Amino acid sequence: MKSLRIFYAADHTPNGFSLPTSQIWYCNLYLPLVDLGHDVIPFRYDLTPHLKHADPADARQRAFIEQYRPGLEESLLKQVWAAHRQEHVDVFFSYFYSALVRPDVIREIGAWGITTMNWYCNASYQFHLVEEIAPAYHYCLVPEKFRLEDYKATGANPIYCQEAANPNIYKPYPLPREFDVTFVGAQYADRADYVRYLRDHHIDVRVWGAGWKECCPPPSLPRWLRWRAGRAKGRLLGQPVGRVALPRTVCGDPLSDEEMVQMYSRSKISLGFSNVGETHRATQPIKQIRLRDFEAPMSGAFYVTEYMPELEEFFRVGKEIVCYHDKADLADKVKYYLAHTEERETIRQAGYRRAVSEHTWQKRFQQVFQQIGVA
Repeated sequence: MKSLRIFYAADHTPNGFSLPTSQIWYCNLYLPLVDLGHDVIPFRYDLTPHLKHADPADARQRAFIEQYRPGLEESLLKQVWAAHRQEHVDVFFSYFYSALVRPDVIREIGAWGITTMNWYCNASYQFHLVEEIAPAYHYCLVPEKFRLEDYKATGANPIYCQEAANPNIYKPYPLPREFDVTFVGAQYADRADYVRYLRDHHIDVRVWGAGWKECCPPPSLPRWLRWRAGRAKGRLLGQPVGRVALPRTVCGDPLSDEEMVQMYSRSKISLGFSNVGETHRATQPIKQIRLRDFEAPMSGAFYVTEYMPELEEFFRVGKEIVCYHDKADLADKVKYYLAHTEERETIRQAGYRRAVSEHTWQKRFQQVFQQIGVA
């Protein structure tokens, strides 16, 4: 593959306001492009406040967009043009929402003879955030297969490009497997219900991430009073009805990127969930493949996640990863594999081999560039 000159416009993380130290996209998008030998020119601009105001349907966010988007657009065009004048830019690669730039800005960049492409991975339930801008790009990289037709309906040109992981970041660590079952990620949707179910069935599960400590009763109350609300109703005294109660020893704060990767090596079983947003309340919940579905096996985890058919295109279920269908199925499989170490180890190693051989960002980018003819 020839070396490309790529102008790269994306924040280090999609969660800069909640996890400011995370560099999840820098590690998974920027660094793999550099690894492939491309000349990658980063956009020098603080995108964090814009990502906090990405939904124009909200009046306050719309006011921010209207006030500050022009400055972002001006800086973007100046930087891209300066890089292009210095030496031809082959590809403009971004992780943008419609709230960051208007379609005409992207079209202007494309008119300079630069191939434009946008990566976005929340269209499963937030397609409206890119619907306006998507048709302005030459290509949209889309990991949600079931959204491809929605992109086409807007006049966009989508390419199915599933998520992956960077093996230089996501790798096994020589650490003892001290935890039975763990999950690292935010608490939302029905995740706490699953954790509570595992706890109720005598499975030692631990969780780290934003929102989990909200499930814990205040430590200052007497033990009998903290649990007075009862597990059956899933709420705590003095907390909102519907909140699932979990012991404080189960819930931890968000981990750093490196700590999260190390946790895969410290755990006998690493959990995954497929529901997005709050769609678990719907008659037909929306599920999608996650970054975690590749980073966990690549980090050497024995990975157990919620089943969705698309996963079978990337892993042999039951041979490289394990999937569950509901709470009872999850509890049964967790107990089984905790008791069958050798079988668990065989699956874990197979999942690792598949991830590092086929599901790297380096390989995904090579395939995309070859497909669109810039390689």
